[in-house]
Amino acid sequence: MDEITLSVRYAALLDRCTFPPAGEPLLCGVSGGADSLALLVLAVAAGCDVTAVHVDHGIRPGSESEADVVAAAASRYGARFRSESVAIAQGPNLEARARSARHAALGPSAALGHTADDRAETMLMNLLRGAGPDGLAGIRPGTRHPILGLRRSETEAVCHTEGLDPVMDPSNADPSFVRNRIRREVLPLLADVAGRDVVPILARQGGVFAELADHVRVEALEIDVTDAGALAAAAPAVARVAIREWLRQDDPERHPPDGATVERVLAVARGEAVGTEIGSGRRLRRTAGRLRIESAPASENLH
Repeated sequence: MDEITLSVRYAALLDRCTFPPAGEPLLCGVSGGADSLALLVLAVAAGCDVTAVHVDHGIRPGSESEADVVAAAASRYGARFRSESVAIAQGPNLEARARSARHAALGPSAALGHTADDRAETMLMNLLRGAGPDGLAGIRPGTRHPILGLRRSETEAVCHTEGLDPVMDPSNADPSFVRNRIRREVLPLLADVAGRDVVPILARQGGVFAELADHVRVEALEIDVTDAGALAAAAPAVARVAIREWLRQDDPERHPPDGATVERVLAVARGEAVGTEIGSGRRLRRTAGRLRIESAPASENLH
């Protein structure tokens, strides 16, 4: 595949992407969907030394054949290919657990095919979870998300232009997943109420929240979050960010805790409770003015 031809064909799209400089190695997570296939094409067009990695969760019949789609696309565009398999048990939070396992297999430096539409959906999901400014920033731009400035319709157009047949994931139509309802119901309703496409508006607001979150985080990092007195004395907005940063450290994807959990921890710091559950089988306790995280017995309820 002629990279020069690709770079000319997609010059306008590449101007809105954040790929690393030409010649640098880039690992791309490619599921076989339109977004990730477009990521592969555009990464090659940007001149990156691309390795496409497919991760099979094994949670639906025939998923192993999707690796063949990615392998064929990688070969066509002169990229290397690698396949990974992860085991995901059936049960609650299947989507989140599958995503965490995929990201763990790919590693923190892999590029992902998230678009502006994904950012808008994530912002609304985080809003419903009670997230703070960092969560409301949604997905951050950068080399981890190089096509975040593009729309889903544009990644689909890339696949159409290239004659690629994306894998259709049936779970994307499952209304039991919150993201799918936001994509298919909430965003169209908001667009109807606003009288315009709200994804660009949400993307701009995401940038505003990101700047705010980064500013407050600088102040929050100066607090010893295990010092209950210092945490209680801090400005509430700064204390909440300090708590979020502390509790998200053990999350594989660094997701912040929800607002209710943060408020419970703040109540412990203020002496309004001696401890509280903070999720994921963990609890927080205050002893002699210090806060500590420990494993929570299933039968114990501290708050």
